[in-house]
This record gives sequence, structure tokens and C-alpha cells, in this order.
Amino acid sequence: MSLLKPFSKLPGLNTASILLVEDEEQFQQSLADVLVKETNVTVTVRLAKSLPLPMDESRPRIDLVVFIINLTSELSFQSAEASLKYLDPGYFLGKACFMVTNARKASVPTERVDAVRKLATLLHCPLLFAEDQTSEGVIGAAERLLTILKVSAGLVPMTTALYLSNLTRCTLPPDIDQPSFD
Repeated sequence: MSLLKPFSKLPGLNTASILLVEDEEQFQQSLADVLVKETNVTVTVRLAKSLPLPMDESRPRIDLVVFIINLTSELSFQSAEASLKYLDPGYFLGKACFMVTNARKASVPTERVDAVRKLATLLHCPLLFAEDQTSEGVIGAAERLLTILKVSAGLVPMTTALYLSNLTRCTLPPDIDQPSFD
């Protein structure tokens, strides 16, 4: 088990690889099925419950790591948070993002939503909200991920992952303390 590094392998021509990390694996497989149907780019999808990943020399370069967090489960958030220490800091320069599900449910505590927002802001990662109960929601989530994946894999000319990360960065409401970087 080792640290996952973003530039450990060379990129392929018109190929991109994405790692979906979800503790509960409910949304993961349906999202993966939609992602591999992309026609302009060959998309390789890897699924994991958590990090670290076992050592595997045949594993392709991973261009984007997506932490999927089910807001109705405290374990889902804790698993994603624990996995972060196995990710090289280079991934936080536009090659990692958080995707949350079930944000509309009334049973979700606002503290959990705030904790995910703070984490995404602290790590400078995009925070995406997805509807996992309908096929339209899954397709919409996959389209947003494909846009980020193409940029992070270097397949969009004259665009960098860091630029995209700054465009999609989550902003916190004024009542939440902003992290300071003094």
C-alpha cells in the first residue's frame, strides 16, 4: 500500500482514467456505466471503497480521483476523509473532487453538508452535488465529471486542471469560517 501519485505514469493518447471512491458503492457502479459510454475519449473507470489502493503495476495512470459522499451516512464522510491521507498532494491541484449525494433529503444534518464544504474548500477541490436516484441525475453527474476529467487528463487544449478547479471551487456561506493560509 502506498501513496497514490498523479504523475507516476505517462498519459495515453485520447485516454483518461478516473478513480471513483465510495464506501457504500451504491452510486459508483451506475456512474461508471455512464462514464465508459463516452465516445470522444477512451475512459477507464476504477472503483474503490477507500484508499490506499493495493500495489498494482498494471494500473493505468489515474487522471482524476472522485470521492463520492452519501450525506445520509456519517460513515461515508469518515471513509472519504480517512482516504485523503493516501493521496499525493499533487492531486489537489485540479485532479481530485468531491461529489455528494442525497443533499436534498430532510434527514441530512446541515453540519454534515458544512463539513463537506469546508473540506472541499480547505483542499481547493471542486464540490459537485449529484442526484443518484434517477437516470437523468446519474447522466448529469457523469457529464460534469467528464468535463473535469478531460481537463485533468490534458485533453482540452489550452486549459489546465488548476484553472478548472478555480472555476468550480465551492464557496462557503458567510456564516462559516473561511480557512486562513497566513
